[in-house]
Amino acid sequence: MDTTRWNRVARRPLDEVLAELRTAHTLAFDEPSPGLVVMSVNRPDRGNSQTVEMFGEIAWATATLRHAQLRALIVTGAGGKAFCTGFDIGEIDVLTRMSVSEFTDLVETAAAGSTGLRALPYPVIAAVSGPAAGGGLSLALAADVRIADATASFSAGFVRVGLSIGELGTSWNLVRLIGPGRAAELAFTGRTVRAAEAARIGLADRLAETGTALHAAIELADTIAANPDDSMRSTKNALVRNLENNSFQSALELDNRGQALIMQVPETRQALTKG
Repeated sequence: MDTTRWNRVARRPLDEVLAELRTAHTLAFDEPSPGLVVMSVNRPDRGNSQTVEMFGEIAWATATLRHAQLRALIVTGAGGKAFCTGFDIGEIDVLTRMSVSEFTDLVETAAAGSTGLRALPYPVIAAVSGPAAGGGLSLALAADVRIADATASFSAGFVRVGLSIGELGTSWNLVRLIGPGRAAELAFTGRTVRAAEAARIGLADRLAETGTALHAAIELADTIAANPDDSMRSTKNALVRNLENNSFQSALELDNRGQALIMQVPETRQALTKG
């Protein structure tokens, strides 16, 4: 099989994808280095809070990015003062007027964004400055790695406004990141976790100096991008799929199949030969 030809068909040129994505109203897209894209929640005047429109745009963006010629994606908040503060309280009345079917459609669209982000075939890094609260926490948790600076904070404050932590995968992701006891304590209290504690309990994977979370994320993404593309994609698939796999034997089978397939990639064989 001519894999080069297949890649040309399956993976859209990044400049073409970015031109399409830059028509978004609530998101911004930049390419700080070749093959690396920064997707910013772009409502800095409203704490980068979420709207009904944003939910649709994140779902659309992740579906569009899935087949782009991309090595890594960084998710952050525009302006550097907030990652994402959750749903905009100015639009709450829109939610309260919805019927059950309308609200179900909305949350399914919102969930498609979180699912789409997590399912991207290459590494996703969240660069967190300022608060990641409510739906913003859900967005950060959908990334593979979270880099937080000293201003970062995390809050699953759903219960404080009468909602459940069962939103956009937060309950699933949080338990697996920090354990059931810590997840329950944060879910039941809705308290805010500051950067140092977030790093200590595993909610943040790296700490950066104030104002440098995005810079640190770009440095990490560039390091990742230096590795073979197929290797990164196979590794991402193994990590995500086996996180949901309760059988060690099934996990081994997935690992073995992935290694057997990637051994057929010419670049892999060349890399192994070079040592």
